[in-house]
Amino acid sequence: MGWATGYIERLGRGEIVSFRPRGQSMTGKIESGQLCTVGPVDPVTLLVGDIVLCKVRGREYLHLVKAIQGARYQIGNNRGHINGWVSAGAIYGRCVRVEA
Repeated sequence: MGWATGYIERLGRGEIVSFRPRGQSMTGKIESGQLCTVGPVDPVTLLVGDIVLCKVRGREYLHLVKAIQGARYQIGNNRGHINGWVSAGAIYGRCVRVEA
């Protein structure tokens, strides 16, 4: 169970969720503590550069889609770090709004 487990469950029920993630990994796109709104997503609609709520190797992230190869999505932060490749089943929602 991680920081986003409850949000992931709600997204799975088709709900839109909002939360204030903490950290510096997305600086420049999301500042620590900004209000992020995430909605359910059909992964086939994802584009490189989308911000997604996902799970990579058991850890939950609100990070970027860095590359797409068929049904695989490369996830990374906004500081050059790559978390890894995931399938569509590990992507739970797309960030639709970032506010102060």
